[in-house]
Amino acid sequence: MSQNSQRRLLITAGPTHEPIDAVRFVGNRSSGRMGVALADAAAGLGWRVTLLLGPVAARPLHAGVVVRHFRTCEDLRTLLGEEVSRADALVMAAAVADYRPRPNAAMSGGKFRRTNAPMTLELEATPDLLAEVSANRKPGQFFVGFALEPKAELLESARAKLVRKKVDMVVANGLETMDSETVEATILFADGGRMDTAGVMSKPEFAVWLMGVIGAAGSGTGLRTED
Repeated sequence: MSQNSQRRLLITAGPTHEPIDAVRFVGNRSSGRMGVALADAAAGLGWRVTLLLGPVAARPLHAGVVVRHFRTCEDLRTLLGEEVSRADALVMAAAVADYRPRPNAAMSGGKFRRTNAPMTLELEATPDLLAEVSANRKPGQFFVGFALEPKAELLESARAKLVRKKVDMVVANGLETMDSETVEATILFADGGRMDTAGVMSKPEFAVWLMGVIGAAGSGTGLRTED
């Protein structure tokens, strides 16, 4: 990662909305607050920040954050393709839908009408965007993923994600983080290192702390404990 004060950070935040028809969609409850807080914290620390932001009300406060908007997984895929090669670090905090409605001619072209008959919605898997960009990363880029799971499965899932997505670091936090104002997280590194937050933190506090960890780890100066 570049050592100068104008390191480039690309952050994704918020949910995707995968359309069923022109007005209905499959989505999730991600507020985007974590990613927005990270963008503000990074800009305050001197990073050049581009935020890819999903359909949420949250907006960054720092004037230096460049915001580009997405709605669907495919929208985000396109933006990542345009932006990731310019980044020194990628923080993939977006809650991308794992599945989307399979295209259906009966539901295309507008809003389908409600009837009393049962309706079957067929879903297909969305592409793994972080794994895609990780497979084509440039030397020196530092990639960060997030794992949001029930606490009993959290660390096992985060370790699997490190390997599967070929990233440098995974931020693991429980399901209660979604829609919450606070975070309590464990960070796992690809080299086997681990860091934990000192208890519960507000998302803005956590964002500053995490950006310090990313900056140090990406430049090779981070201090971690062994799991």
